[in-house]
Amino acid sequence: MIQHLACIMDGNRRFALKHGWKPWIGHQEGARAIRRVIDFCLARRIRHLSLYAFSLENFKRPPQELTFLWDILIKNIYDIKNTAIAQGIRVRFIGNRALFPPTILPAITMLAEACSEGTALCVNILFCYGARQEIIAGIKSILHKIRAGFIHENDVSEAVIEDHLWTQGTPAPELILRTGGRHRLSNFLLYQAAYSELYFLDCLWPEITDKHLNEAVAFFEQCERNFGT
Repeated sequence: MIQHLACIMDGNRRFALKHGWKPWIGHQEGARAIRRVIDFCLARRIRHLSLYAFSLENFKRPPQELTFLWDILIKNIYDIKNTAIAQGIRVRFIGNRALFPPTILPAITMLAEACSEGTALCVNILFCYGARQEIIAGIKSILHKIRAGFIHENDVSEAVIEDHLWTQGTPAPELILRTGGRHRLSNFLLYQAAYSELYFLDCLWPEITDKHLNEAVAFFEQCERNFGT
């Protein structure tokens, strides 16, 4: 049984290009795909869903596209609030919060507070996120505590490291799914993915369907997960 599904949502811009649309139309269609995946997780009783929404590298995109991205994000946050509360969905935004655009902070804060009691599904939105940067930030935090005498260096363990990652409190994903036909992690959950099964789809993110998701779960269920034993 999968408890944590993680998705690298690749292909929104290529989907728009394929249809002759502006890039942000692809992002709008990608948001609709997110809702399909959330419904799938609720139906399958998957408790955690992590979505790679915006990487640190994505800041290199044109300013106009970024502006539309923020607008789409804000609109979807307000659109899903009541549904999230009704369906018991908790939403967390995980990443370098110092880089969160000020224009979206009120919406993010509102949604996190409004659905903080949700227990059916925790949706982690990895935003302004990079796995290498997450690990560096965690190391710095641990070193600071060692220097301050709060912990001893001999006490540093996997559990301590996990407690200092941005994903603190979320179990490692059993299955990482990537759309878009590319076979790499792209700086996504590098520490947490140590024993994750990887599943790659040629379809673009807005094209993902329940059939794709069911096939991914079937792939996971036939994997031998012996962890070296």
